[in-house]
Amino acid sequence: MPKVPVSEVPAAEVCAVVLAAGVGLRLRPLTRQCPKALCPVGNVPLLDLALSRVDAVGFTGPARVAVNASYLAEQVVAQVGDRAHISVEPHRPLDTAGALGKLRSWIDGRGVLVANCDAYLSPDDVHSLVDGWDGEVVRLLGVPTTPDDVNRFSGHRFAGLSLLPWNRVKDLPAEPASLVRVWRAAEADGMLEIVRYSGTYLDTGTPHDYLAANLHAAKRGTSGGNLIALDATVTGRCEHSVVGAGARVEGNLTRSVVWPGGRVAAGEHLVDAIRVGQDLTVRATPPSLA
Repeated sequence: MPKVPVSEVPAAEVCAVVLAAGVGLRLRPLTRQCPKALCPVGNVPLLDLALSRVDAVGFTGPARVAVNASYLAEQVVAQVGDRAHISVEPHRPLDTAGALGKLRSWIDGRGVLVANCDAYLSPDDVHSLVDGWDGEVVRLLGVPTTPDDVNRFSGHRFAGLSLLPWNRVKDLPAEPASLVRVWRAAEADGMLEIVRYSGTYLDTGTPHDYLAANLHAAKRGTSGGNLIALDATVTGRCEHSVVGAGARVEGNLTRSVVWPGGRVAAGEHLVDAIRVGQDLTVRATPPSLA
């Protein structure tokens, strides 16, 4: 069967699901303030980055894009607004496969582009994952990994997005389960295809990787390696840092992130840290700026 570019597939045959239900235990205490999906990277919530990513490859609006929510679900629902169909998991997150099981009636026979909300990708272009898809194989976006990595697929580690045909989704129950079992089954059947991603990928699930993603975004800033919101007030010194909207920085920052509305007092010097509000500081091990 010849491959058909996704851009030529009828809209009813492919949809996208953005996974945003995670608790984010490894990011606490940051995720006691908001769900992981709303933690900002480069001054943009991860959820908005994910929605923009799927929009860029042709998936937009509640008929073609769904978002799941569970932990602090009301915040996720408010952030999504009318941009996508919402699937709330009220008791606990259903994990990646369970989320699709709950959405089966909405997916309704279509293939699914599944995007993990905590993925940071730069450049943010994933056309290679969807272009020329035949609607039958399972595709994973992947980055090269080491031979001793137990989570590898054909020498690659999953990089936040997968593309699943309906026949791999239609029997998933709305119960907690991971998509890894779906990928492994496709691999065993010879129906798994890895699309290599050559950019920078981070899953942002730990303070180290969350900080690294922000600092990578800061490198694209226009203020000496910093990314500073237009309405932030900065009178101290910033080096390779991100400062959010409405934040006030009177002290100094080195490889650090200040969330929107955050405060850094005169005399403070944050190094490899995330500041929320006036006094919540989460330290992270120094990430590579490569």
